Amino acid sequence: MAEVVRRSGLGAGTIYRHFADRQVLLEALLADEVDAMCASATTVEGSTAAGRLESWLRRFFHYVTVERPVVLDLLVLAGPDEARLRLETRERLVAAGGPLLRAAQQADEVAPGLDAGQVLDLVMAVAKVRGPASYTEPLLDVALAGLRALR
Repeated sequence: MAEVVRRSGLGAGTIYRHFADRQVLLEALLADEVDAMCASATTVEGSTAAGRLESWLRRFFHYVTVERPVVLDLLVLAGPDEARLRLETRERLVAAGGPLLRAAQQADEVAPGLDAGQVLDLVMAVAKVRGPASYTEPLLDVALAGLRALR
């Protein structure tokens, strides 16, 4: 928390008034990131339904790879709340990505029979591979191409 106070340029009292402890702060950060990720599903650009889905999944990949340290830190601190936080986050992301996936499936641009949870799990599996972006991003390219190839 001392580092947060130092970097924010705000007084410790101001920070602690809004965030009683590190867990509350991390939960707020997670909520903001998930809000932004979910909102981006409605504004993502692409010339086709599959293109919009792919753009959002690439953003989701970035979210998972960049935000993972914060999320892991939060989950360690959360203790018994870990399962609740994980489930709530997953449910929100699946709900946000579902319409994009269904639109791409209805346009016959993406494999039918998959649900948004499965597609997010695929992207998260690739995101868990260790290595620089030059190593992991081609894996994501193959995974996303597979969604189109299976149709």
